[in-house]
Amino acid sequence: MPSRLIPAVAISLVLHAVVLFWDAIRFPAAPVSPPLQASLRLPDKPAHADDEPLLKNTLGTDPTPRKPSPSATPPAQKVPSPAPTTAKRQVEAAQRKLSQHLYYPPEAVARGIEGEVRLLLLVADDGSITDVSVAVSSGHAILDRAAVKAAYAMGRVNWGHSREMILPVIFRLE
Repeated sequence: MPSRLIPAVAISLVLHAVVLFWDAIRFPAAPVSPPLQASLRLPDKPAHADDEPLLKNTLGTDPTPRKPSPSATPPAQKVPSPAPTTAKRQVEAAQRKLSQHLYYPPEAVARGIEGEVRLLLLVADDGSITDVSVAVSSGHAILDRAAVKAAYAMGRVNWGHSREMILPVIFRLE
């Protein structure tokens, strides 16, 4: 064996021995600190109790309603209010006409998306729809776009004298 290989083999044997018996060599253990402990406690009560309410009336009006004295106010006359059934009929008529043009987007069906869109329709004197905007979104842009597209497709409408109307459009999977 050449003389140059003997020191290389010796160093290799020492290194292998150190790696193999590393676990057997005992080193002095590092001092172990006690484990950390955490505990929860309630906050201390303030030394003085606040009598102020959590919510304050910032409008400057008395929050307790006062009953008016019966002698101070004249008896109220009933004023006929506009018939709510007329507005309801207009919404129902608009929804029937919208249902002819409304489609459920296939992507929304595939993803199981449902929602309700409230549209604001602006109507011209001749009954044509001049503008459609989303008053309350369904939270899904795909349903909002489908409702707006269907509202524009309605063309002319022939209900009362409303110049603008809020129209609910409901998308439900069955």
